[in-house]
Amino acid sequence: MKIYSWNVNGIRACREKGFLNWLEASQADVVFLQETKAHQEQLCAELVQPPGYETHWFSAEKKGYSSVAAYCRTKPDEVQKGLGHGKFDIEGRSITVFYGKLAMIGAYFPNSQDMGARLGYKMEFCQAMLEYCRNLRNKGYSV
Repeated sequence: MKIYSWNVNGIRACREKGFLNWLEASQADVVFLQETKAHQEQLCAELVQPPGYETHWFSAEKKGYSSVAAYCRTKPDEVQKGLGHGKFDIEGRSITVFYGKLAMIGAYFPNSQDMGARLGYKMEFCQAMLEYCRNLRNKGYSV
């Protein structure tokens, strides 16, 4: 299985730089994108439904901020958006795709910012992600 994870720093700008050509050439089974900075309804059809892939989007409440997506060649058994923690999920920071007992997580970890202004938030996110992964492992998933 070929899996990629890419911080695109804006999916619309990434499209202009050849993202769709790269996606086709990559022959990836799953591509996770971080920092898409877009809501699905803001995007053109070729980004939302490229040939050979289905997509899943988890966007921040605030438009133009954060957000993640998963491009999947084979339909996942399940998709979970977020960690189940409102303070992180409003920023659209993680998406999990499940294939059988395999759980793959695409996550956009917070930046601590200048002078560590958001260091506490980042550390809380890391702890929540660790707990999320442990819970998946306890349920029998490979993470």
